Amino acid sequence: MNNQVKILLVEDDKNLGALVDEYLSLLGYNTTLAVDGVEGFRQFRSQHFDLCILDVMLPKKDGFTLARDIRDINQEVPIIFLTARGLNEDRIMGFKAGCDDYITKPFSSEELALRIEAILKRCGILNNRNNHEKFNIGSFVFDPVNQLLILDDKVQKLTVKEASLLRLLCLNMNNLLSREKAQTEVWGTSDYFIGRSMDVFITKLRKYLSLDPDVTIMNVHGVGFKLEVKSEITNSL
Repeated sequence: MNNQVKILLVEDDKNLGALVDEYLSLLGYNTTLAVDGVEGFRQFRSQHFDLCILDVMLPKKDGFTLARDIRDINQEVPIIFLTARGLNEDRIMGFKAGCDDYITKPFSSEELALRIEAILKRCGILNNRNNHEKFNIGSFVFDPVNQLLILDDKVQKLTVKEASLLRLLCLNMNNLLSREKAQTEVWGTSDYFIGRSMDVFITKLRKYLSLDPDVTIMNVHGVGFKLEVKSEITNSL
């Protein structure tokens, strides 16, 4: 399925950009290369992308600004930042701008490939449609691939992160899911800001699931969450 994945790469270093572009193409990804933030945003608006890889220090429009512009029109597309600076302040700024991962230069091609694959899997983009996974949650049917939570004739469309978080809760049904594991699996990192963001998503999921009184997401203070269902939960592949 890699040949169906479209990646926007925005890198002003022509040598590095060409190398990464060629490497991603060898992996089977369909890559579009832009050399500045303005061109990158133009490319993003002109076609669909499954993943964006943005250098931070870009001419015309820096990577943080580009990421915020992308988030204004698409809240779901995963974003990876590339930077020559490893400052914690930059990482915090990057996550506030809406990135999903952060790679410090120099990096190995293998590291980049693994991080891309991990994010695409986490977002469900690399899920095998022929091995379609569904969960029964009380009276609900949850379809994580299509991001749907279904109760009778009511269909709730979930965001990528809502679906990823609910899937993780289902895989740990009636057991504790630690905050750190949830943050790492869904957001790719664990820190205070991600934790506050995750609490917002948990609140949204509780609201969706409140239509079935037998289903609840319990908060284990300071430790994690537990999806509790009075009736049996089963999942099928």
